[in-house]
Amino acid sequence: MAQIREFKGIRPRKDLADKVAELPYDVLNSQEARTIAAGNEFSFFHISKPEIDLDEQINPYDEAVYRKGKENLERFIQKGVLAQDNRPCLYLYTQIMNGRAQTGLVASVNIDDYLNNRVKKHELTRADKEQDRTTHLDILNANTGPVFLLYHEDGKKESLFKKALEITPEYDFTAPDGISHILRVIDDPELIRSFGESFKNDILYIADGHHRAASAVRVGQLRRKANPSYTGDEEFNWFLAVIFPHNQLKILPYNRVIRDFNGMNQDEFIAAIEKKYTVTASGLKEPDRIHSFSFYCSKQWYTLVPKFDIPDDPIEGLDVKILQNTVLDPLLGIKDPRTDKRIDFIGGIRGTGELEKLVDSGNFIAAFSMYPTTVEQLINVSESDGIMPPKSTWFEPKLRSGMVVHLM
Repeated sequence: MAQIREFKGIRPRKDLADKVAELPYDVLNSQEARTIAAGNEFSFFHISKPEIDLDEQINPYDEAVYRKGKENLERFIQKGVLAQDNRPCLYLYTQIMNGRAQTGLVASVNIDDYLNNRVKKHELTRADKEQDRTTHLDILNANTGPVFLLYHEDGKKESLFKKALEITPEYDFTAPDGISHILRVIDDPELIRSFGESFKNDILYIADGHHRAASAVRVGQLRRKANPSYTGDEEFNWFLAVIFPHNQLKILPYNRVIRDFNGMNQDEFIAAIEKKYTVTASGLKEPDRIHSFSFYCSKQWYTLVPKFDIPDDPIEGLDVKILQNTVLDPLLGIKDPRTDKRIDFIGGIRGTGELEKLVDSGNFIAAFSMYPTTVEQLINVSESDGIMPPKSTWFEPKLRSGMVVHLM
């Protein structure tokens, strides 16, 4: 069902890969990107966040920003920082974090599979963010950052991945954050064909990169409209992705911090929680099981265990949804966590120490440490064509942009 294919990737010169590759454009702001890229003329942020090379007062959505990105991409190619492979290839991308490895296949994925729901989603996209990447893709004529996809591994592709892992790495470096990145080039026609055949009966699921995927599809549709005689083979019909087996991935929790108890004092708030939860002053900073929560306030960690039955519905049974329905909305009046300024979200990579720091500083009154959403839950929600609540998943490590670029 899923169509993947090889492409002529544009990649860094071997000795520059570690200097080029950068975090995704949307996990940091412009000033943070400026700081990281300072003194590094090879940083991919010059392409993915080109506003760093313009006046700090410029609107990041100004057309001059995208034109600068195109100029920088062309300059990188002209100077040999990036070069295109001579023939279409697939690529194998391995990341190692804290001793745990995950290996995905870098390929181009057909936009029709996205449109026909063979690439399944679990998030809504924001119009402004989608328009930003659409303009960026269209003007640069390139997918500069991959969509993070997963498939349900049933053992049938293990031999293909094992064979590809025997290829000598093209890049093998460890980034300043301690995460290792290894890229192999798959140029053997038979192995490429076998990988393509192996995905024909698969459904693919977006783990991260909903805006990147939606934007690439929009550009593809615009170009189809402008080229009514298109055949489907044109590169604008395909978008850049890294496809991982589900059983190698790890989702970290997306924790919550709140600014007030909605007019209650601490004792009143805990008493209100106790109507639906067993509350224990356990000292446990992270829940040790699904459907339980760790709660921090006044330098004390509590464990919250529901007294009610957990819904069978794939969305209503998510811990983030349970907390929203039983605590955040009815007790705190936080009805839309996307827009309510009384709540903030802390990625699990920052640890429970960050939660304690935020609460102890007085900027927030309490924190909820969450059990992470599982990959199986993500698949179940996607299969139901449902939409996860905001800030449900935090995937780590992040895919580096600039390892492979796909020209459209």
